Amino acid sequence: MSSERRLGVAGIRFGRAQPVNLDIGKISLSWLGTSPRLIIMDPTLIKEVLLNKQGHFHLPPLNPLVLILTKGLTTLQGEKWAMHRKLINPAFHLEKLKRMIPTIAESCAFMIKKWMKTISPEGTSEIDIWPEFQELTGDIISRTAFGSSYEDGMKILELQKELQQLVIEAMGMLYIPGFRFVPTKKNRRRKELDRKITSMLKTIVDTKESMVRTGKTREDDLLGLLLQFNNENNSLNNMNNSQMTKEDIIEECKQFYLAGHETTSSLLTWTLIVLAIHQDWQERARQEVLTVVREKNPDAEAISHLKIVTMILNEVLRLYPPVIALYKRAYKECKIGDLYIPAGLDLTLPIMLINRDTELWGDDAEEFKPERFAEGISHACKDPTQMAFMPFGWGPRTCIGQNFSMIEAKVALSMILKKFSFRLSPTYAHAPYTVMTLQPQHGAQIMFHPLN
Repeated sequence: MSSERRLGVAGIRFGRAQPVNLDIGKISLSWLGTSPRLIIMDPTLIKEVLLNKQGHFHLPPLNPLVLILTKGLTTLQGEKWAMHRKLINPAFHLEKLKRMIPTIAESCAFMIKKWMKTISPEGTSEIDIWPEFQELTGDIISRTAFGSSYEDGMKILELQKELQQLVIEAMGMLYIPGFRFVPTKKNRRRKELDRKITSMLKTIVDTKESMVRTGKTREDDLLGLLLQFNNENNSLNNMNNSQMTKEDIIEECKQFYLAGHETTSSLLTWTLIVLAIHQDWQERARQEVLTVVREKNPDAEAISHLKIVTMILNEVLRLYPPVIALYKRAYKECKIGDLYIPAGLDLTLPIMLINRDTELWGDDAEEFKPERFAEGISHACKDPTQMAFMPFGWGPRTCIGQNFSMIEAKVALSMILKKFSFRLSPTYAHAPYTVMTLQPQHGAQIMFHPLN
């Protein structure tokens, strides 16, 4: 019998399916009603899926309500995705992002100043850091994306947060095709918010485009950089229809917000929770920051030498990845490893479960041990050849903002460690759950003590 396996129902064919579950080691097949789903726990096979360049795997069909939030890079496929990725990539080049560090530090300093005002006469303050970090990362993405249009950007962020809540609420209910067109109160509000957000972004884009064209502003924010590279690409390829339209740019601005503040606020929240528990690592990170960053605000040179802080952030990403799973659909029959995958099969790639697999990480996989990353990401696994650490995805669709997120987290964590020691509040209840990103269901209450 061939070692190759054809996944239909119970390993035969799809056409005559009966709802069954099939478990083959790191691979399991389950059914949700009449929809088959393959869950893959093997990092090698996951990478094969994510590295596929033949167009076999794309996102499953999205709920139309998700697309009201953004039709940006993460939702695109094929040639349009490739064109957008090519044009956006230069804006997220590491050297460009380093220029934004002073802006990030400014936002962090404002948050810390606000926290200092809440300190009681006894020298403590209880703060729910989850909404605080959402506000911080929203402030940062507004400043770094829109520069001088920052205040308008913050207004858009508030509207987009309301829209996101309405979309999440609708996604938790049974979706009836066409129901979004019924003029209910919430459907009308979703459409009204989308119109307002789009109109405000169009004004910002038009203004920025005019300022860039006339040389009245530097292209040092994300929107300015995107417009610059889009215009340059159009000049070089004006016959190839390889320029983003105004509508495309507006959708990418929505994407900046959606991805730009959710993931980093999740990372920072879980990092402080973990360090509030593991006081020894909190102190080790603080001593490193005091030695490397000293009294100044962090800069690019300083954060590049924060080895312990980087180890901690990577270990938090392993235990609490902002995105706990990736979802794909096979649109063509294909083969991965020794499995034949039929068209129409949905795939779940459970990043969080892989990150806690004892076969990959050792018997202490559930424990917080930043020393795993002492020799870098490539040697963190028990078997270095596995390279199972992929919190930002893998392959051509790796998260474009991963460097931005890590810079933001390092700057914020450094500045907090210099000003405060912290521990968990007695009111904190550990309850991670997913609403787009991994969040603390009952908040993240931390007790802060100023250091000077």
